[in-house]
Amino acid sequence: MAETDQKDAPRATANRSTTPGSDAFKEYISQGWAERPSRASGPREQAAFAAERRARVSALHPTARLVIPAGPAKQRSNDTDYPYRAHSAFAHLTGWGSDTVPGSVLILEPRTDEAGEPDGHDAVLYFREAAGRDSDEFYANPEIGEFWTGPRPTADDVAADLALATRGLGDLDAVLESLDARTLVVRDADRAITDRVDALRLLLATDGADDAEALAGELTERDADLARDLSELRLVKDSFEIEEMRRAVAATRQGFDDVIADLPEIVRHPRGERLVEGTFDRRARAEGNTVGYDTIAASGPHACILHWTRNDGPVLPGDLILIDAGVELESYYTADITRTLPVSGTFTDVQRRVYEAVREAADAAFAVVRPGIRFREIHAAAMEVIARRTAEWGLLPVTAEEALQPEGGQHRRYMVHGTSHHLGLDVHDCAQARRDLYLDGILEPGMVFTIEPGLYFQPDDLTVPEEYRGIGVRIEDDVIVTADGCESLSAGIPRTADEVEAWMARAAR
Repeated sequence: MAETDQKDAPRATANRSTTPGSDAFKEYISQGWAERPSRASGPREQAAFAAERRARVSALHPTARLVIPAGPAKQRSNDTDYPYRAHSAFAHLTGWGSDTVPGSVLILEPRTDEAGEPDGHDAVLYFREAAGRDSDEFYANPEIGEFWTGPRPTADDVAADLALATRGLGDLDAVLESLDARTLVVRDADRAITDRVDALRLLLATDGADDAEALAGELTERDADLARDLSELRLVKDSFEIEEMRRAVAATRQGFDDVIADLPEIVRHPRGERLVEGTFDRRARAEGNTVGYDTIAASGPHACILHWTRNDGPVLPGDLILIDAGVELESYYTADITRTLPVSGTFTDVQRRVYEAVREAADAAFAVVRPGIRFREIHAAAMEVIARRTAEWGLLPVTAEEALQPEGGQHRRYMVHGTSHHLGLDVHDCAQARRDLYLDGILEPGMVFTIEPGLYFQPDDLTVPEEYRGIGVRIEDDVIVTADGCESLSAGIPRTADEVEAWMARAAR
């Protein structure tokens, strides 16, 4: 990695003085550059959808100024950052995804009509424009200089691309200094901006220190209401979002195909789980932006660890490997698929018994999905199968019926997680929605979520026969609620035991 000592760069250090500083260099590097053609070619497809989403948020908060930051780059170590990802609420309301300029901020400014009544909001996007080549930023600033990070778009480019009014980030200070106590901010997106908004709101709203603590709590609650509304806005997906989900699932299928094709090499490596992760992540980068979450490549007893992401174990013949992975597109929409595969290509009798019980639970959940039911009913349908099967195998100290009672739950020892979660811009989408709209919510067409029952028999669990110990199985599909039922977006990825064995046999030929 190259270095710079430019003192104006936030992470530059004085002990690495290598950037040229002579007047002759500065004069020479500032000239002889071709003029860049405009990138503007009309609004992107999601721009109209983002405008409709902003209108819905505007109606919920008609008199408040809304501050929705994309967020800054996050430091990984010293002067290296994590790969940048804008806040999901910002991406949802602007249509910007992986090409977001870090540190950008969307402001929704309330309007009034001639009678002084609320009349919607004006949306303005503030972002850091490219510096002129007569400045030293473009070659000497390793955080934002285009020699280091590539050129940034112009204000005209962004305005045309997103169909949004745009201004330079330097104009944001005046906006923040003029805010009032009714301003709301997405608190977890940009700590520095949140702190500024908090300080100014408190200063405007009270002069008495005795009231400051209570007022701060009230303002935080109002911000939480905004976060809730932005989360609930994503519960029902629009047509653009649904098509993105289809594309993400299709790319994820390719990633699973790649893993199966690479199994011989994976099995030979002492840390084969790492190769599974790398193979899938390669596809995610090729077809999308990246992975939607850390890939779980859990072989053998690691499959009993629900969020196993160390992925440092071997992949051994005779074991199962649980792969939970999803491709995130440039728009940030992500799939979330799990398949459990027999490393040798065929299930043993016990592995098949467990696998097909999990599939039966998933099928039972699929069967109840339709508009009008409560979200929690999906989980209940899957749990009835899990309770019945574990009772039949003699694993429970009570009957299935007793286990399913509120005071029971013994079957949950072998599946402690839920069966479904909403999916979209975040792998656990809409997480700040109210319980009565999420877990207790009524299904509507356009909702997208997972169905992912499992059975996990820990290697040291003395309540199960030895032949079950160390077996972990999960089957996860992504579904969309339709007018009269549901559609599995991942139906093209083999899921029955027979289909999985045939899938692996095809790859082995």
